Amino acid sequence: MIGAVSMGTAVIIGAGIFALTGQIAELAGQWFPLAFLVAAVVTGFSAHAYIKMSNAYPSAGGIAMFLQQAYGRGTVTAASALLMYFSMVINESLVARTFGTYTLQLFDVVQDSWLVPALSAGLLLFVFAINISGNRMIGLFSLVMAVLKIGGIAAFGIMGLWLSGFSFDSFTVTSAQASGGSGFLAAVALSILAYKGFTTITNSGSEIVDPHRNVGRAIIISIVICVVVYFLVAMAVAANLSLPDIIKAKNFALAEAARPSFGDLGLWFTVLLAIVATVSGLIASAFAVSRMLAMLTDMKLVPHRHFGMPGNIQTHTLVYTIALAMFLAVFFDLSRIASLGVVFYIVMDIIVQWGVFRYLRKQIKANSFVLLIAIAMDIVVLGAFLMIKAQTDMLVIYVSIIIMALVFAGERLFLKWHMEDTTNLK
Repeated sequence: MIGAVSMGTAVIIGAGIFALTGQIAELAGQWFPLAFLVAAVVTGFSAHAYIKMSNAYPSAGGIAMFLQQAYGRGTVTAASALLMYFSMVINESLVARTFGTYTLQLFDVVQDSWLVPALSAGLLLFVFAINISGNRMIGLFSLVMAVLKIGGIAAFGIMGLWLSGFSFDSFTVTSAQASGGSGFLAAVALSILAYKGFTTITNSGSEIVDPHRNVGRAIIISIVICVVVYFLVAMAVAANLSLPDIIKAKNFALAEAARPSFGDLGLWFTVLLAIVATVSGLIASAFAVSRMLAMLTDMKLVPHRHFGMPGNIQTHTLVYTIALAMFLAVFFDLSRIASLGVVFYIVMDIIVQWGVFRYLRKQIKANSFVLLIAIAMDIVVLGAFLMIKAQTDMLVIYVSIIIMALVFAGERLFLKWHMEDTTNLK
């Protein structure tokens, strides 16, 4: 269970607090630390279904297997699992861009430099090399890095608050924008992306001792650890920077927040911490995501071609995963990468929650009220997020709709062709 917790926290903290704090502050205004807490509540309701499913059906397939239990082997299962896959690959590109952005804080380089995508691509190649070295190396690396970064980030939050002389009297109710409640809810949606790494733990059911109990426990522990760390750090950032300064440095807010209290030493510490967090998060995520795609391939839910590559299917899916993440990291900025991830993940989560409520709640003893609340929360925060994006960046909405339509249509055609082909062979 310790390994699953370390992998879950490695994926969650790898992107969430470093990449998203500034963007969340831009949407939520001075209340942005509370957005992390509200998102934790939404995630908690959502996690109920995954915990119950993990307890009942532990496997390496994780969400793909859960979807098949609910919807059967069909278009909804395949397309929804691919949405989860794409949201996790998007998260990897987000983390890789964060690595490049924070690393350049140590040098006098313009932030829109070509070095950001170059560093992002280089990190993803390193992650590929670690992942093909074997499962034991990945597990050990994830455990060590998770301990280092959780301790370091928590220390940053505590020391940042202490040195700033922060008090709750200074916590005002001013807003970054005139978007008000919808802006805050959109920030909650973005904050949910910071917690979604807990779903990688569902892929560990075949490796954890007593998975019917320990997978669910690992999910709960990971979320609790991340809630505490996120809130501490968000409060430290709010205490050390004004809201306009946070928004101005939104892609590297933690590094900027370290300067007032810690000076150059704090900057180096924060950047090194970001490097550790992003590297460990990517290694854990690439392992989980490539295994998920391999499982979908074994389930005959997605097409697969070897293209003359050596190795097994999981090696091939790792290649596809890293290549797609590199493409996104090179050609998309942090804001749009995060936005696409939010849309895909929440849509997938709604499908999972509805599937459990409609078909499985009695078998796995899930609470109907909790499932319906989770669906309602998802719809509200996603709706608010799309409203804000409709005002600021319609391209995100267009791209999201086009990709989801292609995924569902493509899976429908593939499964229809594959079933007809299987029938003809018989």
